[in-house]
Amino acid sequence: MPRSNRRRRDEHRPLALGRAPQTRETWMGRAWIVRRLTGQTSERTYTCPGCTHEIRPGTPHVVVWPDDGLGGADDRRHWHSRCWQARDQGRYGR
Repeated sequence: MPRSNRRRRDEHRPLALGRAPQTRETWMGRAWIVRRLTGQTSERTYTCPGCTHEIRPGTPHVVVWPDDGLGGADDRRHWHSRCWQARDQGRYGR
């Protein structure tokens, strides 16, 4: 049987560095890279770690990962924008 060269659906896509602006923010004593996404190219449903609700394809949100240079795609987290903004208040909302 021939090998398939198509990307598996569950594989992480590499971040397109230059597409969306990103900022560096500090949270819980650690530096994080935050990228705001429009959701237009989203194909997957993610679970927001702030509220545990779904982020459906097409929903604007943020992708956050540690700015330590050690992590990979497994360290990225997709948050609702409001949940990320409210992370220090201990209350999250969609």
